[in-house]
Amino acid sequence: MKGDDTQKELEKRRVRGGRLLLRGLSKAEVARETGVSVTSVMRWADRVEAGGLQALKTQRRRGRPAGLDAAQRRILKRKLKAGAIAQGYPTELWTLPRVGQLIESEFGRRYSDVQVWRILKSMSWSCQRPTGRAVQRDERAIREWKNKRWPALKKTPEKQGKPSSSSTNRD
Repeated sequence: MKGDDTQKELEKRRVRGGRLLLRGLSKAEVARETGVSVTSVMRWADRVEAGGLQALKTQRRRGRPAGLDAAQRRILKRKLKAGAIAQGYPTELWTLPRVGQLIESEFGRRYSDVQVWRILKSMSWSCQRPTGRAVQRDERAIREWKNKRWPALKKTPEKQGKPSSSSTNRD
């Protein structure tokens, strides 16, 4: 089965497999015909037996509902854009725990760091690393230090005729 199949294509395949099962084909034959595993066909057969071909149709997603609705995500986005300092943090760095704390204080929902990352990703936010450079950095002074002071400080081994004790070359 291809990874890029749409839900509709998958549903068509299941229903086609269900029809083949109802016509009396074996599970192995249906698997070959539809290009899926026998295990998948066995699941389809159970669903067809329980609820007919309708049971093979795509159903709404089960599981826990999404925690933040569209309006809450807009609020979260606005607060993130305002900056971490505006939200009471000592630096502008947004970390997953900080975003999680913001979500909990604003919306009363607690999420793991992994889920916070998923929420941010779904909002098209990406991981950004700070440059780590001081605002008051003087590029000219740094260049000068690297070109003049560093070579004077750097130690270079003296040339000797004898090999070092770690030499593996035979002379």
